[in-house]
Amino acid sequence: MKHFYQKGTDSTKPTLLLLHGTGGNEMDLIPLASKIDEDCSILSIRGNVLENGMPRFFKRLAEGVFDEADLVFRTKELYEFLDEAAKKYDFDRSNIVALGYSNGANIAGSLLFHYQNALRGAMLLHPMVPRRGVEMPDLTNIPVYISAGANDPICPPEETKELHTILESAHADVQVHWENYGHQLTYSELEAARVWYQKNLS
Repeated sequence: MKHFYQKGTDSTKPTLLLLHGTGGNEMDLIPLASKIDEDCSILSIRGNVLENGMPRFFKRLAEGVFDEADLVFRTKELYEFLDEAAKKYDFDRSNIVALGYSNGANIAGSLLFHYQNALRGAMLLHPMVPRRGVEMPDLTNIPVYISAGANDPICPPEETKELHTILESAHADVQVHWENYGHQLTYSELEAARVWYQKNLS
């Protein structure tokens, strides 16, 4: 997978896994990572799927309708890539924290839905429910931050509340941050993510 890796100044800190939104690339979220934790290592990945020339992490059939077979395949592909990257760059595989936006948040959420030890924690910015009706792994002691827009046309509040419920039912420690905006990222939700990260994972 096309990616960017940057070794941090403190090897005891998590490796931040950066996962961009539709049409983004592996450089998009790097400025956000330094706001979360300037000392951590960064592994930023470009999605392997193209939709009208725009990189994504998995296919979709329509707006908000995921290609579930491709989602499962791409989630496994990403999970295995994280194993490989940890060996290649010599970082702690058990200490990866995802920071994903939109489509990137959805593939990060899918990692949590499909693998018990995929992530140490996750910051999901404007995510949707990746899959429904699946048996969840035990996510005890996995902290998850979700930010959402009360007026988000792509990810309505009901979607956020459902995701919150599913993750909590799997025993994840979930915090939801609401903004009175749409699907765009805001300074205040990133600042809330930073505070959450410092409290739960730093």
